[in-house]
Order: sequence, then structure tokens, then C-alpha cells
Amino acid sequence: MNQPVRQPTTIIPDNAPFTSEQRVWLNGFFAGLLESDVAALSTQDAAALLPGVTVTSEEADDGAPWHDQSLPLAERMQLAEGKPLRRKMMAAMGQQDCGQCGYNCEQYADALFGKKEVRLNLCVPGGKETARVLKQLAADIGASSVVHPSSSATAEVLPPAASEAGRSRDNPVPATFVSRRLLNKTGSEKETWHVEFDLAESKLDYSVGDAFGLFPTNDPALADAVIAALDAPPDFPIGGRTLRDVLIDGVSLGAAPDMLFQLYSYITGGERRQKAKALSTGEDPDGDAASLDVLAAVEKFPGVRPDPEAFVEALDPLQPRLYSISSSPKAHGSRLSLTVDTVRYDIGKRTRYGVASTFLGGRINLGDKTRVYVQKAHAFGLPSDPSVPIIMIGPGTGVAPFRAFLHERAATQAPGRNWLFFGHQRSGCDFFYEDELTAMKASRVLTRLTLAWSRDGDQKIYVQDRMREVGRDLWAWIAEGAHVYVCGDAKRMAKDVEVALIDVVTAFGVRSSNDAVAFIADMKKNGRYQQDVY
Repeated sequence: MNQPVRQPTTIIPDNAPFTSEQRVWLNGFFAGLLESDVAALSTQDAAALLPGVTVTSEEADDGAPWHDQSLPLAERMQLAEGKPLRRKMMAAMGQQDCGQCGYNCEQYADALFGKKEVRLNLCVPGGKETARVLKQLAADIGASSVVHPSSSATAEVLPPAASEAGRSRDNPVPATFVSRRLLNKTGSEKETWHVEFDLAESKLDYSVGDAFGLFPTNDPALADAVIAALDAPPDFPIGGRTLRDVLIDGVSLGAAPDMLFQLYSYITGGERRQKAKALSTGEDPDGDAASLDVLAAVEKFPGVRPDPEAFVEALDPLQPRLYSISSSPKAHGSRLSLTVDTVRYDIGKRTRYGVASTFLGGRINLGDKTRVYVQKAHAFGLPSDPSVPIIMIGPGTGVAPFRAFLHERAATQAPGRNWLFFGHQRSGCDFFYEDELTAMKASRVLTRLTLAWSRDGDQKIYVQDRMREVGRDLWAWIAEGAHVYVCGDAKRMAKDVEVALIDVVTAFGVRSSNDAVAFIADMKKNGRYQQDVY
């Protein structure tokens, strides 16, 4: 049947930093979003999908066009101009709805605006940038009761509503660490662990697709280095505990907060006072602000010795971390597993370490207990109908929830077909769960396995490249009702995968690019396209 010809829609300004070909494609891309009945987005919604381009609309928009974690904070705030203050607060969030703050982004903003929550620094993905903007916004409305609270162990804050034990960061339960297994083989540039907890004592349950929250501790060696730089006694008493204990499991030793620099501006003088004051307001006088963790901040002001209790009060609380669960309760009982990349990187002469990843990768011992909770998935889980086929795209540790999906499908003998796209650097040393996946393929639990290796040859191959290569079959599954799942990096991989999927729908679904975009938007709206990205 002949399609009516649509007039070109111009959304991307002529002065936008794109080639003419890119501008044509992007105009078509956003036109599909704007014109489709199923997408029904405003031009401001479209602007949220395209960093660097500002699109205005005379039409009031009650949506959240900034709700895209790939957008820089400044662009999210620009999109929120003219909105109510609580919406501006939401725009300042990390925009992942990850639950680490105890809310989703909109709920956290509403709680702050309504003065039901006083903690301005709970957004882990947003970090110091988000806390800084929230502080400014709170001041803008004269919210005298919304203040940056003390972060010591004795600080009184207003928590979210009490919930069942083990269901929120404010009511964790103990779980026992029982297993750690390295997933990489010799020759890998990565260090990835399969770790397990026993939930029997806590009686905590979960569903596949949920996330697992845990409270890590800081590296004792880092705490000792901070104490040495402060020239303070490790056993200095703080709230009934020692300084060393509080630095290990009470406060964050990551990015130095503004309040720490504010403290230094009070107790030093001259040029150093001016420097500390500038850092406390977000300026970068020496070009090193982004690299200043707590230890580096102390070392930046040698010889200045703040009172240990005031020092601790100026630090942020140590936040819990969330991980996608890689096990199924139907297959693994009370054993819950995670798939964790160890984070290490060098800045200057010192190696920095991811707090939770190195905690799980080495500092916690078998048999140790730690505080945990289950974060229920907002919209990420298996179809209610077990016969529905699923397509899972999860490179690297993004495979975690899909291992859980496959074990769940095997345990329940779900008849639906299962297709997994997995990728990493090298097939010889980075093929996570190779034995399991091979066995699942042999038993026909895993209908199809498509692999992509970015370092095996001269050409880098990623999962989105494989998607295009098998596009005809991929479209056939989707046309037959398959649900599509994506897990992993939000800023690049998830967007690249979505573009590849649009290309597949365009090429093999015999649709225009506009209609392909609308088709994917409809899948999202109906829960057939779900993402667990970070």
C-alpha cells in the first residue's frame, strides 16, 4: 500500500554542529517522535534526546524532557527553565531512577521541595554536581529548613517513610558473603567477579530484574592515609566511635565535598583561603578540582589541621551501592549473586579504587556479614506470559540480569524463546559464564547466542554491529512479539543499541525512519523495550 508523502519537518537548526546528512537524519528521527500518535512527544521532549541543541516550544510541557542520564547537568537545567522549582530539582538528579537515594528522581525532588527530606546529597549518580545545584535551588526558595545536614554518625535527618526490613536503604538487613569467583581468564585487561550472598538468615526475597543494595566500607589503607595527612590520632573520639572507624564505614572518602573546602577556607588564610573558598563554590583555580578526592584535598592544604570532628562533619555520608542481580531465586534458592567489575584507575602517582567493587573483589571475607537491601525494579522484568520470546542485549557486566532471566526461564520451563547478545574485549579471556551459556544453548534454554569481541581483531565489533548483521532474524523475532531488554552503559552502549534497533526496523520492517522511531517508542510505552542502564 502506498504511504502518503509527509512534508519534511525541521527541528534541528541550520547552525547546529552537524553535517547536512546528519541533519536530515536527525530531523527525520525527531519528526517520528513528534508526529507519531504513539509517541506524542513535544519538541522539548525531542530536545532532551539531543545534547547540544536547544529546541523551544510555546506549548507548556508538564513532562520531563530532561529525564535522560546521557544529558549533561547544564543541559538538563536549561530544559527545566521556566518549570516549577520541584521540577528543576528533578532535573538536577542523576536521572537514572536507580533508587539509591531511596526514591525515584521525581519523588526525591518532591520530598525535598515539600521539606519531607533534608538530605541534599543522596543522589549517587549525580554526585557533587547534583548536591551543589540542589543547595542553590533550596536557597532560592528560602528553604531555611532544607539544609545540608551533618554527615556524622549522630546526625539527625528525616528519612523516607519506614518500610519493610530489607526493602530500602534506610532499613537494611544483614546478609552473609559466601563466594567470590574470578570470571576473567589470563590475558584479560579486566577484573570481574561473580560474588554470592546467602539471604537465608535475613529471609529476604527478590525477583529477577531487581537490584541489590549493599553498604560497603572504605579501604582501611585509605582511611589511614587520610589520618596521617591530618596528623590526627586514629582513636580520636567521635560520637562514641574512633576517627578511624568513622572514616572506614561512616563517611565517603571519594570526591571532596564543597563543605570540606568551606571548612578549609575558615581555618586557613591568605592565598590558600581564597583557593579553598573558590573550590567550595565550584570554581577550579588550579585545574585539578575534578581529581580531588578527600585525601587529595587534605594534601592540597599541607600543615592545615582541622579539628577531626569538624573534618568528619564536613564529609558526605558513605552511600550504598546498587548492582543488578545475576541469579534467580527459583534456581538458586537463598543464594543471591552479582557480577562486579573491579574499578581501578591512576591519577598522578596514586591509584584510586572503586569503593564497593574493591570491597566485593577483595576486602570482604567469606563468612562476613554486611548490610543489604533489595531495590524492586521499576519496569524491568520478564514478560508475564512465559511463552513470549525475549531478546537480551548485555555486553560486559550487563549480562548480569540476563543470566538471572535465563536461569528463571529454565527453572520454570518457560516455553518462550531466548536470544542473548553478549560482548566484551576478548573471546579467550572475557567470555563470562561461557560454560553455563554453552550448556543452556545445548539444552535449548538459550535459543540463540550472538557474540561480539572488540579486541580480537583489527576491527572492533560491538553488540550493535552484530544486531545489524542479523537484522532480518532480529526483526522476525520482534514482529512475532518478542520483548527487548538492554543492560549496561547508558551514555554510549544503550543509545548505540537503540539506533541499531531503529536501523533494523527501518531496513527489515519496511518502514521509514520516522515510523521506525515511532515503532520503538510504542515498544517502550507498552513495556516491550526495557532498559537497566547506569
